[in-house]
Amino acid sequence: MFKFGVSTFIWTEDFGLQDLWTLDKTKELGFEAVDIFISQPETFPTEATKARKDSLGLEVVTTTTLSLETNIIDPDAKVRANGVRSLKRLIDINIALDSQILGGVNYAAWGYLPGRPRTEDEWEWSVTAMREAAEYAKERSDMVIAVEPVNRFETHFLNIFEDAVRYCQDVGTGNVKVHPDTFHMIREETSFTAPIEKWGREYLGYVHVCDQPRHPGDRPGALEGVLHHPEECGLRGTSGDRVLRSQLRGAQPALCDLAGVRSLWRGTGRGRRAESAGHRGAGLSEPANMSSRGPEGRSDLGGGTGDCFVAQCALRSDMSRVVIRRRLGR
Repeated sequence: MFKFGVSTFIWTEDFGLQDLWTLDKTKELGFEAVDIFISQPETFPTEATKARKDSLGLEVVTTTTLSLETNIIDPDAKVRANGVRSLKRLIDINIALDSQILGGVNYAAWGYLPGRPRTEDEWEWSVTAMREAAEYAKERSDMVIAVEPVNRFETHFLNIFEDAVRYCQDVGTGNVKVHPDTFHMIREETSFTAPIEKWGREYLGYVHVCDQPRHPGDRPGALEGVLHHPEECGLRGTSGDRVLRSQLRGAQPALCDLAGVRSLWRGTGRGRRAESAGHRGAGLSEPANMSSRGPEGRSDLGGGTGDCFVAQCALRSDMSRVVIRRRLGR
């Protein structure tokens, strides 16, 4: 039976002590698991997070992205070494949280775009660094490091499932799997299910599912293909149809910035325009109902109407769990 959860990324992209309330909100909403996005492993509140999630009875998985300072495809060996240290720190955090998954763009710096195809040197640098991190993880736990291919506008390194499979093969430790995300597959693949059907039983580690390219209702095929027919995609267990239909209200500036990077405002144009430091007037609508928020005005997830974007979920096939993060508009 798949377990449903929500990602902290809908509330914050820099999870800290001030965001522990999102775990309580996860439980209040009826979810069984939470996907914690870790952007700053050096300052991540591991002990407090562990205590809170245990008290609530929540299961945890994590996702992350590397930065320019931890870029394991950087020509500078010192930067790559820093990246390996960061990955090991993330592994330690996952072990402490009893998390079985470290997903995301963990093979190169997210947003690093040199304006050319990846090089053989970059491939070898990343594979070598990931192998060291994966061996470190394997000695200490049975967790999986899942590499997420993302679209060409966010990385030049891994864009399609097939390349991610070859990456896992070259790392060769057996605990590195693929983390496909249909938000990116829409742009880079010709099918949501074909790569998973071909390689999923051996290499699928985690999945993010987005049922549309820019605004809700356009592309339900991803959810139908991946979640409604999990066995055909090499997934174990059954998912059912337990998708929480709600929206993010009162989006933070940081999330509006993310919307700007991904051009997600199209098709959401109602009400006043949200303004953020980086994307004033970008066209992302401010929700009509902003009455429900978390502490200090942070956005809350609940019922009602509002304008936001993107519905995503994630699942780990061999552990029969699904983690959902959903941001919906009218």
